[in-house]
Order: sequence, then structure tokens, then C-alpha cells
Amino acid sequence: MSKINRREFAAGSTALVFAPYLARADNKYDPGVTDKEIKLGHTNPYSGPLSAYGTIGKAIGAYWQMVNDKGGINGRKINFITYDDGFVPPKTVEMVRKLVEADQVFAIYQLLGTPTNTVVQKYLNQKKVPQLFIASGASKWGNPKEFPWTMGWQPDYATEGAIYAKHVLATHKEELKDLRIGMLYQNDDSGKDYTAGFLKGLGKENERLVSAKVSYEVTDPTVDSQIIQIKNSGATVLFNNANPKAAAQAIRKVAELNWKPVHYLGNVSASVAAVLKPAGFDNSTGIITAAYLKDVTDPQWGNDADFKEWQAWMRKYLPDANPADSGNVYAYAVSATMQHVLTACGDELTRANLMKQAASMHNLEVPMLLPGIRINTSPTDFYPIQAVRLARFDGANWSLFGNVLSSESS
Repeated sequence: MSKINRREFAAGSTALVFAPYLARADNKYDPGVTDKEIKLGHTNPYSGPLSAYGTIGKAIGAYWQMVNDKGGINGRKINFITYDDGFVPPKTVEMVRKLVEADQVFAIYQLLGTPTNTVVQKYLNQKKVPQLFIASGASKWGNPKEFPWTMGWQPDYATEGAIYAKHVLATHKEELKDLRIGMLYQNDDSGKDYTAGFLKGLGKENERLVSAKVSYEVTDPTVDSQIIQIKNSGATVLFNNANPKAAAQAIRKVAELNWKPVHYLGNVSASVAAVLKPAGFDNSTGIITAAYLKDVTDPQWGNDADFKEWQAWMRKYLPDANPADSGNVYAYAVSATMQHVLTACGDELTRANLMKQAASMHNLEVPMLLPGIRINTSPTDFYPIQAVRLARFDGANWSLFGNVLSSESS
């Protein structure tokens, strides 16, 4: 493994485990594929204010190392090339162009961030390079008519926001006239998606309940002033849809102010290790989020086969990583999805077939998804996961409650 701005997990000289190398005359390949390897490109903020997400990139690399150690996919090793873009969109453009034009990757996979994906979306679609399973829940990733080479993976932010809003209304029916809702959001498309979904969930007749809608910039050193502003608006409910660093700051500030709102936290910052522990478990108790992956700090999953396999993978491939960081679970599950799609391509490893297989998943179950949650796509539906469960932090673990909720039920 090389230095952090470029990790490659390439085919070695060792003979393949499951199939010896044979030239296959009938193979159909696009750039980035040979009989021996498949190149996947990726960027991640390993540095900068959102470096907490660097865990995901490291774990994805470890997943492909596991796959390679088992013989690869249909006899081909995965060459995973990842660069540090620092969550700076111009840097992302530079790195993605390098991946496509110099490294000649087969696809861009799991590129992290809404603004960073936005600045390369048109370029990748013009080049007909798959932009697959984006690490962002912005609703714009599900638009196959305009961007047929782009697909998200996790539940979209607008649906998640609407689910929180409907839960607020359902649990405060008797006191709606006194309810006041404050919203903290990141000033970019992801934050606006969350807030738009929340407002849609409230309905026009209830938008009057919002007493403050306050944004912050990724580069802001703290969000203390924003939390003070929201508290001073009289808010009794807080929708905290911030990145991990800002979310932890917000949780701490709420406690410091001795403010006791009903606190909803966006799933992107629901990591026990990266957010709740730094914020303080006492300060985090009672917070509600939407979950679609198993919480590895929850002992109820201890006997599940996929959980045990995940634990074994962590011990072997990420021995120094924090097992309580949900980024490691996320990386494992999304990479299992990509493995499924690449396997389904067989020897027709063209970019068009990759997108065809990605748009043909039906009730797919991958490791570490919550029971009852499956992956479904079609040529007109580029939203792989559209179901969640609500969970409340009990001071140690996320405790699930209620039924599976989806875009239809929201």
C-alpha cells in the first residue's frame, strides 16, 4: 500500500486462486479492464475539515484487498486507485480527470461528497464513464434521463428529511400550536436537499412551525453561533443535518446551553465513534436518526453471520481502525454492492453493461443492511436504497424503534 494520496490494490504476480489466466477471445472490454484486472477510481477527503470521512476510503481499499486475496472477481483483481481531494471541488476535478485520462479507470466508484460529485457529473456523463454508488444522498443522483451514467446508493436526503418531519408531526399532535422547529444545515446541495425534504414532510400548512433555518459553511471553525441563534428562536425541536465535525460541535453546544430540544441527527453523522463519542455520550443520549445499516455497537447483531464476517474482516484487514466507526460498515456494504454488479457483468466488462447491471438489482441483500431493507433499481429508478428504520441513542447504542419506513411511507 502506497502513501495516502494514491492507494492501489493491484494484481500481483501470484497465480489466481479460482481460475488460471487464459486469453478469452470473446471478452468485451472498455478502458480499465484486462483479463487480469479491473481499475476503479475514487476520491475522498483524507485531509481537511471533512477528513473523518477518510475512514470510508481506507475501508473500501481494505475490502478490495480481501476480494483480491480470494481470487478477485471472475478471475480479475481489483486495482483501486484513490486520491485525496480534501473536499475541494477544483481538486476533485483535477483528480477525476487524472483517473479517467491518465489512470484509465473503468469507472468512478464511491466518490465522496455532494459538491465534489456535482463538479464532475457532466464531465463523466459526457465521457460515458460510470459514476457509481456515490457517497452522498443528494436526490440529484437519481436522474437517469439526464445523467444515465450517475447513480447514488444510500437513502436520499430529501426522503430522510421528510421521514423526520412526519415523525415530529406524529409524536407532537397535541402540542403542534406550541411546537417550534430549528434547522441546522450545511450550505450546499446536500444541506438544501435535507431541509427541502423536511419542509415537504411538514406540509405547507405546518411550515409555520419552523422558527429558524440556519446554515454553516464547511470551512467554519465552529457552529456555536448557529446553535445559539436556533435556541434563541424558541425552537423545541432541532434538526441537525451537519457533517460529522459540525454535528459533534452542535451536540456539545446544545448541552452546554442546557437546552433540551427533541434532537434529530442526519444519518451521515450518526457514527458512534466519529460523532457521538467526541460529542459525549451523555450529551448524545436521546438523539434520533434514520438507520439502514446495522450498528456494530449494538449487541443484538452479535450472532448474525454477516456481522461475524464483518468483524473477521476488520480484524484482518483494518486491525488499527475503530470498529465503532460506522464508516467501516458503510464501506463494506457499498463495496459488496459493487462486487455484486461487477460479478454480474461476467466477461462483458463494458461501461454500458456495468450501468445495465447496476440498474437491474432486485431485492438484493448485501451484508450489514438492516433486516427488511433491500436494494432495488431499474432503468428508471436510480435510488438503490429507499428504506430506513428510526433509531434513538440510549447512551451506548442506537436502539431501533418503529417499522421500516420508505419513500412511499414518508
